Amino acid sequence: MANAVLRTGTRALVSAVGLTAAIVAAPIWAQAADATKPAAAPAAKAAPAAKAAAAQPKSAWVKLCEKAPVVTKGADGKEVKTEKSLCLTHHERLDGNTGMVLVSAAIRTIEGSPKKSLMIMVPLGMAIPPGIRAAIYTKDQWAKASKGEKIDEKQLKPIELKYALCHPAGCTAETDATPEILDEMSKGGGIMVLAMNAAAQPIGFPVPLDGYNEASAGPPVDNKKYAEARSQLMAQIRQRQQQMAEKWKANELKNLPLDAPGAPPVEKAPTTTSSTKK
Repeated sequence: MANAVLRTGTRALVSAVGLTAAIVAAPIWAQAADATKPAAAPAAKAAPAAKAAAAQPKSAWVKLCEKAPVVTKGADGKEVKTEKSLCLTHHERLDGNTGMVLVSAAIRTIEGSPKKSLMIMVPLGMAIPPGIRAAIYTKDQWAKASKGEKIDEKQLKPIELKYALCHPAGCTAETDATPEILDEMSKGGGIMVLAMNAAAQPIGFPVPLDGYNEASAGPPVDNKKYAEARSQLMAQIRQRQQQMAEKWKANELKNLPLDAPGAPPVEKAPTTTSSTKK
């Protein structure tokens, strides 16, 4: 029961700052909206995917906190309602043209609980039974991968995550964030996330860890300012979409036959008569 309420509390946290009602569907703090292609690649191309991630602006992790309702049972068996602080330290990459979430990773903490969760969200269309596999790269491994150099996969420690929730923004999988995982994240260069699509092909999603330690150890950001930044970002994306639509429409009209419905009118030269010639 308490776990179900905490899940609701997590969604409430995201919704409270003007975001979608998804566990980790909030955009990153001060995200640059210039990503034009999903950071996805087959497992065999994991290194190029990491290279593409390195070409993006520096990663921005952010911590958001909010009081969430928690229901537990007392010694007498009755339900006891309390409020506890729930925090998400997460990173998210967006498609700058559509605003779609490409990949999101988060560490969830709950006040008074030693247990932490690692949560990763990927776009819809992934196969559910296999779940998600992730591996934390050291800084040296991440740097090599960004250059397209081969990484010894035997040195990687796979992390298994099971899907817990799907929503319009994507599907979220989670697992316990053990002290070992947290330690590797604090020292790592990035996380390579692998999910299986409907065609049983592995898709890679790179998540840089630049800025994770600062966000995790620092105070939470101001929810109001965060919501304002998100609103401005989405307004920029909508404006970009409108400009692209207008440009596409103009190009299509140019290619229409002159007699096609909707084609721009063509001015005809005035007819010359014998009188006008004189």
